[in-house]
Amino acid sequence: MPQSPDALDAVAVRAWCSLALEALGRQRAAIDAINVYPVADGDTGTNLYFTVESAAAAVEAVFAAHETGPTVPAHADVVRAMAHGALIGARGNSGTILAQLLRGMAAVLSEAGDADHLRTALAEAAAAARLAVARPVEGTVLTVAAAAAEAAAATGRDSGLEAVAEAAYEGARAALAATPGQLPVLGRAGVVDAGGQGLVTVLGALLEAVGGRARGGAVGPAPEVPPLTGDCAEPGPDGGPAFEVIYLLEASDDAVA
Repeated sequence: MPQSPDALDAVAVRAWCSLALEALGRQRAAIDAINVYPVADGDTGTNLYFTVESAAAAVEAVFAAHETGPTVPAHADVVRAMAHGALIGARGNSGTILAQLLRGMAAVLSEAGDADHLRTALAEAAAAARLAVARPVEGTVLTVAAAAAEAAAATGRDSGLEAVAEAAYEGARAALAATPGQLPVLGRAGVVDAGGQGLVTVLGALLEAVGGRARGGAVGPAPEVPPLTGDCAEPGPDGGPAFEVIYLLEASDDAVA
């Protein structure tokens, strides 16, 4: 069992990305199977997997540049690479939101990776993801992210990094389990939010990276969900089919708003 780090340093961030990719690889099909919102296209698990794969590849590229030297990369460089890799490799709505979550975390964790900064990073992540959505809906990954941040913020100031990560993970799991009661389309299908499930998986990997203990990320009977049909998707404003459009905006942070 690896020793628990006191801070989310470069090596721990690398482990987090690797563990998240492995976990999403295992749960990819199950998450795809419960993807009914906003469109029942069954690709949330796949989109999240490819988004994290890009983040992990960017982190590995930073480490590769230091292979011939005696030191590891600077912590800030690794955190920023993770966020940038997720952004340029984001797939679909779920991948885009995850990239914004990681971007919000990186803005804080690039300064330091201790418990206090992780609390703040989770709050910044939840805020950044919500700002990235034109019409935020409760019962989605945004709700799960907010619950993770609130649970982390509720930990005592003497709590260590692992305790904060565990609180965030447990808060996210509880919020995820409640999503079918918040979003009618999830309740009708009998599933939790797919994007929220993906975030719980990523937070479980974070907890494993800082605590050395694997945590199961699945909530509810995901392998036995009903078949997806067009009836599960929310209709468009005119009663017709709904669809989503994703685009990448290249601009400075100050220009985005």
